[in-house]
Amino acid sequence: MASSAIAAVYCAAFKRSGPVSKQAKKKGTSSGTIAQNKRARHDYHLEQKFEAGIALQGWELKSIRDGRVQLTEGYISLHNGEAYLAGANITPLTSASTHVVPEPQRNRKLLLHARELAQIFAATQQKGYTCVPTAMYWKGNKVKLEIALGKGKQQHDKRANKREQDWQRDKQRLMKAHNR
Repeated sequence: MASSAIAAVYCAAFKRSGPVSKQAKKKGTSSGTIAQNKRARHDYHLEQKFEAGIALQGWELKSIRDGRVQLTEGYISLHNGEAYLAGANITPLTSASTHVVPEPQRNRKLLLHARELAQIFAATQQKGYTCVPTAMYWKGNKVKLEIALGKGKQQHDKRANKREQDWQRDKQRLMKAHNR
């Protein structure tokens, strides 16, 4: 009797609470962020952000699950009333793309509402903004791309921003050392 009760407790204690994704197993986090474009934050004053879906092929989705995405050279091109992600690199998996010829830097259509497209188009054409991808992340089982409208920074703005970041980091170190 006692051994079956112990076995039941043992099984209940080590039972998994639910499925764990490959990404969560691999990196030890359950964060939905796939890739970030830190270069965009360095080169632009980002003002307005939008969330866009991406039209992907099967091999691209498998590569994204494996974390083989780079957004640093990516940009958003607008033509014929549609937005496309260009220049972003999704490195194909050799095992997943055996029957297709993968193109790592192809233009990928972004899925946005018409009013968002009109707003982005007006800002880039009339106000001199640039539309850049800032992050790629999971939202449920869908891949979403965060895009932002930004104005380019001058060299002195970049230096001032770097100086401010260094000061904030040093201030945190001083406060931490002082509180010990």
